[in-house]
Amino acid sequence: MSAVDGCIAVLMLGLVLYALFGGADFGAGFWDLTAGGARRGERPRALIDRSIGPVWEANHVWLIFCIVVLWTAFPPAYSAIFSTLIIPLTLAALGIVLRGSGFAFRKVSTRLGMRRVYGVVFALASVLTPFFLGAALGAVASGRVPPGNAEGDLWSSWLNPSGVAVGALAVAVCAYLAAVYLIIDARHLGDAALERHFTRRALGAGIATGVLAGVGLLVLRSDATRTFDRLTGAALPLVLVSAACGIAVLVLLALGRPRGTRLLAAVAIAAVILAWGVAQWPYMLPETLTVDAAAGDPTTLAWVLVVFIVAIVLVIPSLFLLYVLDQRSRLEEE
Repeated sequence: MSAVDGCIAVLMLGLVLYALFGGADFGAGFWDLTAGGARRGERPRALIDRSIGPVWEANHVWLIFCIVVLWTAFPPAYSAIFSTLIIPLTLAALGIVLRGSGFAFRKVSTRLGMRRVYGVVFALASVLTPFFLGAALGAVASGRVPPGNAEGDLWSSWLNPSGVAVGALAVAVCAYLAAVYLIIDARHLGDAALERHFTRRALGAGIATGVLAGVGLLVLRSDATRTFDRLTGAALPLVLVSAACGIAVLVLLALGRPRGTRLLAAVAIAAVILAWGVAQWPYMLPETLTVDAAAGDPTTLAWVLVVFIVAIVLVIPSLFLLYVLDQRSRLEEE
């Protein structure tokens, strides 16, 4: 494996981890938004706060990781993406900030009215942020981001069928992941009512995700022909793995056996992201900028891999410990 291939692998790993951890946090905000009024939504919101409170900030490390790797290892692609897609990416960044502020201030606010305001900010930002990130991904996948500084159209590059379809799919995926994760959290607490609550929502979100994935493929068939051909060709095994795992999750939930659904849901989403990577290969920007052409200096790539190894040694164990302590309810406030 060359240094270029290694950096691409590192970038894809970061995207998968952000989707699985950060995506679930965004999805929790979706369920917060749809939980109902203060009285009816009190218990679901309490579980959401308990589940994501200790880890929601840490999960954004994967997004920062991806941005740094893209900027350092593939600067021409970084320049093109962040200049042409400055609008959705800025809105996504604003959403991340507002989401965190709303979540933090809601927890410390003593007035019901202000808690509601902060809660709405948190929930809406949790829905809009993955949409904008997905729309940016759809713009790249459909070949609407040309090389160069701001060479693509600032609006039509992402406000198009592919961008909207992938953005909507991103929101559904986040909601699906969050609901599956929250089922297990409710089970750990021994709260059967909340377990049933999120089971129904996971089933609905899973079906919606499957439908939107099918719609997305149809959109790509006419709007991004090369990506569609690769998804139904070289990347088809990964697409089938994702579909099989997604169906297995729905069957297990329908049978009332959620054990193992977290892993299956994670594999389903990871397989979709990897399928997109395979479909786009060997391009960073489809049919205009290859991975090799976008790669930086070989010495820089080598150092990126060295830093990645250091991060694995230092950061991964710390995050793993954080997640374990969270799952064992060792981080709850006294």
